[in-house]
Amino acid sequence: MLISLLSFNIFASSHDEVAHLLTFIEKTECKYERNGTMHTGAEAVKHINKKYRYYLDDIKSAEDFIKYAATKSAMSGKHYKIHCADKAVMKSQDWLLIELKKVRK
Repeated sequence: MLISLLSFNIFASSHDEVAHLLTFIEKTECKYERNGTMHTGAEAVKHINKKYRYYLDDIKSAEDFIKYAATKSAMSGKHYKIHCADKAVMKSQDWLLIELKKVRK
């Protein structure tokens, strides 16, 4: 019973973190580059949500969510990039891991 309760708590915590990251993406003022095309956060989150549902069985943590749904194109293999005003362009994976680290503090 303790193991299943522990597993549930880990899942619930991961679910909350993923929900936070999806909201973070949706509300960003930064532009999300996917396969050379720029998208708003709201546009990006629609695509990422589709990938999230597709890979749901493989996703056990917020890091898995980032890896499977928000890192790169499955078709082209190109990494998603984030373009924020007055900041260097960065891979979405790095951008989201930074936010995840902030949330966990």
